[in-house]
Amino acid sequence: MIALATPSALLNAAPGWSTRLVGMAVVVTFMASYVLFRDWERFGPLLLRHPTLLAADTLFGALLLISAGPDTTLAYVSVCTPLLAGLIYGWRGAAVFASLQGLILLLVYAALDNPRTDPAESLLLPGLCVIAGAVGSSLRNLMLRLGTATQALTTVQARLAVTEAVSAERARLAREMHDSVAKTLHGVALAADGLAGTAGAPRLDPALVKQQAELVARSARRAAAESRELLTDLRRESDPGQGTDVLVELAARTRDFTTRTGVPATYRPTGEHTVPPVPPAVARQLLTIASEAMENAHRHARPTKVDVHAGVHGDLLRISVYDDGTGLPPGTDLEQLRRAGHFGLVGMVERAASVGARIRIGRGAHTQGTEVRLELPLAAVTTPTEATP
Repeated sequence: MIALATPSALLNAAPGWSTRLVGMAVVVTFMASYVLFRDWERFGPLLLRHPTLLAADTLFGALLLISAGPDTTLAYVSVCTPLLAGLIYGWRGAAVFASLQGLILLLVYAALDNPRTDPAESLLLPGLCVIAGAVGSSLRNLMLRLGTATQALTTVQARLAVTEAVSAERARLAREMHDSVAKTLHGVALAADGLAGTAGAPRLDPALVKQQAELVARSARRAAAESRELLTDLRRESDPGQGTDVLVELAARTRDFTTRTGVPATYRPTGEHTVPPVPPAVARQLLTIASEAMENAHRHARPTKVDVHAGVHGDLLRISVYDDGTGLPPGTDLEQLRRAGHFGLVGMVERAASVGARIRIGRGAHTQGTEVRLELPLAAVTTPTEATP
């Protein structure tokens, strides 16, 4: 608007110094407005601390307004000054600058040689300045209230995020303890009860006592090893660059399951591609689900064999654990299991969901038994720069 009003201001100015003075005012006012618009983050606080800068800009604009006349577009620029003052300084600043700008407009109308407007039209722009100042002050109060509400909302969201993180961590640690140390300690307790019963029998069998004592010792060592493994895995989660070979770990856990339980378990890799290294946090969840599936089969299904398959199929990492046991009871429901305190299957589902995997528990394509099939998108375990061979 300043640029559009410049020709009128220069043509209406008297020749000589008046034209030069108006030209200087045009350059100074235009450049000051442009700099404020471009670098408001830097000059806004300066203008907030020094209201005299806005007053100086208003006086330079008054010089242009006197030369160009109140009928040009520059007259409407003057309405923006009280609006800006209301936004920056509140109602006091809006009142001061609205009064100053209205006075300048009235002086401009009074200085006209041939006024072509009646008094009502002359008071229109000063009235708009007052209204603009009130609007600016109201917008300032609204923005301050909105900022306070936004800050309060941010604080509440941060507290909720902390609460959810704590709850998620508690649930995760509960799953870890249930799926590893708690079960092993339960086995230790059962073995110790058996040892106590044998030791208190009327006829003591030294060979049986020795066997049960060795079982208690092995179970206790296993609980200690599982505790160390759990702590190691929790610490290793902070280093995602340390990948885990899931197939190697899965084969080792399958062999360990056969050694401990005596149930024949076979591992066979499948798929056409190699499995990329998996981040420790994700690998731990996948391996724990597979181990839990084998343990559930041993404790509840009385299987004669367990088959473990794993490999890449398309864009999915697929892990399957199948046993030929009795299968799941009819009408098995996760919510019912949770209420009854059986958290094995519930924990498996929660673990799969935590890494973005899909899990299916049922017969699958088999006529009997139970298959736990886990499918994880490769995009969840590889970076964009990695390529699958």
